[in-house]
Amino acid sequence: MKFINRYSAIALAVGLLTLNITAQAETVSLNAVVAPQAAAEIQVLQQGQWDNFNKQRLDAMIAKAKQSPAHTYYSVFDFDNTTAFLDIEEAAMIYQLKHLLFAMTPQELKSVIFKDISASDFSADFNNKDGKPVNIDKVGADILESYQWLYDNYDGLKGDKPLSEIKKSPHYQNFITKMRYLYAAIGGTFDHAVSYPWVTYLFMNMTAEQVADITAKTIEWQKSEPVEGVVWESPASLPGQAGIVETDWHNGFRLVPEMQDLYQLLQKSGIDVYVISASNLEVIKSVVTQPPYSVPESQVFAMHLLRTGDNKLTSDLDPAYPQTQGKGKTETIRKFIQDKYAGKGPLLVAGDSEGDQNMMSDFPDTEVVLIINRLRSPDTIIGQLSKQAVKEHGQKDAKVLLQGRNDSTGVFVPSQLHTPLGAKEGRALK
Repeated sequence: MKFINRYSAIALAVGLLTLNITAQAETVSLNAVVAPQAAAEIQVLQQGQWDNFNKQRLDAMIAKAKQSPAHTYYSVFDFDNTTAFLDIEEAAMIYQLKHLLFAMTPQELKSVIFKDISASDFSADFNNKDGKPVNIDKVGADILESYQWLYDNYDGLKGDKPLSEIKKSPHYQNFITKMRYLYAAIGGTFDHAVSYPWVTYLFMNMTAEQVADITAKTIEWQKSEPVEGVVWESPASLPGQAGIVETDWHNGFRLVPEMQDLYQLLQKSGIDVYVISASNLEVIKSVVTQPPYSVPESQVFAMHLLRTGDNKLTSDLDPAYPQTQGKGKTETIRKFIQDKYAGKGPLLVAGDSEGDQNMMSDFPDTEVVLIINRLRSPDTIIGQLSKQAVKEHGQKDAKVLLQGRNDSTGVFVPSQLHTPLGAKEGRALK
């Protein structure tokens, strides 16, 4: 395909270089001016926007662990909404859609978007603008009709028209809106075991280098985007079978400097860092194996797709690896990590969602659990852990830390409070 052909070896090298530069550019000093000599001697976290007690507790944990030989302990981090602000896979999907970066024929796209999706109606929250229910058969037909037109006309696929001209067609807006709507509807209707892998399949027929290039460009693009809610609506001229639908998403993906600093300090102190993410493996590896994170590739686990004989991604998960969400994160630790550390659980676990709550609670010897506060339901394990963090705040041996964040600015706040997008005040618990 023309899309594949455009990715020459030079372009791929430039893409990877861009990611490296991007990651380093995102590393900002969290303190005021620190003399180089003094900075080299400091073995505590920079203050940044940490809740002060959280910083003190993490510093104490690291100082204690540092008394043991290097590689005695390890830490485990989620990526999306933990290591970073927002979800890199979701941001990359938007970039893919806006630039039509796909390597599939219409028939291949059909196999991907229908994969493992029930024909039952989506949740009522995803009814169309007329209030009527939608399902995969209806919206899938609309997506494929528009993709066929794009495939036949766009010069990045099989056509001869530039993207600037393609964007003038209602098929462009119809395709990108209904694809993003479908992703949201699947996530809001079906089990995570279905919804989490689904978005990773959109890289079918790409190489790891192409995925890394898309990721680098996504991060660079998002750096200059405002932190805000965005709404897309499908065109009235192409109602199709699903009707007119609307989808919204949170713009403004950011790398978090406090977390970059924590990764670095842990590794400098001899504590190994692992990343276990529910996003695509190639997306996550392309970020966290580069500075300032510098996590070894063998210590990164995420949704692991099988590859073709010529090393391109398929739309099938590798059965040798657990799904890296929920209980699968705990299983990943037990299967691939724990035995390297004499059977010990992780010293530190960091996450933000129900997808992280199992690994936060399944290892009794974990010393600290760090939760990025997103006001999780009290009916969930992570909601109960958040409640525990509020109760333990200020106690010397607190196990659970709750770190506040403002979703309207994309940055940590020096408290336990979470401020949702558009809200004026934050709170600690839902």
